[in-house]
Amino acid sequence: MELLLIAQDAQEAAAPGLGTALAIAALVLFALTLIFATLLGVAKEKLRVIEDPRIEQIGEVLPAANCGGCGFAGCADFAKAVVEDRAPCDGCPVGGAAVAEKVAKILGVEVTKTYPYRPVVHCGAKRSDKLGLATYEGVQSCVEAHTVGTTQACIYGCLGYGDCSKACNFDALHMVDDKPVVDYDKCTGCGACVTACPRNLIEQIPFKQERMLVIACANKEPLKAVKAVCKVGCVGCKLCQRMYADIFEVKDNHAFINYVNYAGTEDLSDVIKKCPADAMIYFGKPRPEYAAQLAEAEATGKEPAQADVVKTREVAAQAAKLDDEGKKKAFGDEEPPRGPIA
Repeated sequence: MELLLIAQDAQEAAAPGLGTALAIAALVLFALTLIFATLLGVAKEKLRVIEDPRIEQIGEVLPAANCGGCGFAGCADFAKAVVEDRAPCDGCPVGGAAVAEKVAKILGVEVTKTYPYRPVVHCGAKRSDKLGLATYEGVQSCVEAHTVGTTQACIYGCLGYGDCSKACNFDALHMVDDKPVVDYDKCTGCGACVTACPRNLIEQIPFKQERMLVIACANKEPLKAVKAVCKVGCVGCKLCQRMYADIFEVKDNHAFINYVNYAGTEDLSDVIKKCPADAMIYFGKPRPEYAAQLAEAEATGKEPAQADVVKTREVAAQAAKLDDEGKKKAFGDEEPPRGPIA
């Protein structure tokens, strides 16, 4: 009994000391909390990254397509790059001139006149124009067929499995008779089709006019080799270069158009008529005279003879003509290749 009384007296004597210790601990914790909160507040202010408000403003006027056509991961990255002077204010292909003007207004600059870049295809061969086609039972993909490498004789031409069409998010590219046809009313110039083509046949060019002339061939082989694999391939005869050296250039047996010098308004009908390979094609919106054909095609579901990709030859009679002098210069005694008129 005496021991219990002694223990109780000791506990009562220690109680005031324990309460004091708890109070001190609570005060220490409160002080530490106050100190750390103050340090965090100071760090927030000192280390805060202040984002330029123009980035958000530009992001609001962009179309939010996030297509990557500007060369950046998305619209937000593009907006930041524009403010940081790492991208031009007219770099959004989807928004076009209207968005460029809004971005320029936010930045306080003026937009210099530029041309929209749209895709063209450097292969104009329909399936019937391609020679040496092989039966391919693999994955229906241009990438896979290109890897196999034996689906057709031409190692440069379009494989026709539509990887470019599948990559388009705007329904602006369709496969017609094994070749891509661009709907320029829907095309935004995002460049997805350019990236998708394993043979690099699709190029973005400045559309200075609604219709631009293109060399629809990428074959770099000599004349006989081209004729052996395609009916409408460029044979590198240099006729176009001799007639318009400032616009055409032939390298590696293949003709190119200088789009810096070519304005799209030149009358090139003479060189187009003399081209022995049917390799010159106008890309862009069709001429008004083809509107009826397009309307009929939409109604029947059949592709017209002349669609968005329009052959430069107006009638078959013109395509069949080649003066003897031009033929001799281009091919010697050989008969030039002839492709059907699309």
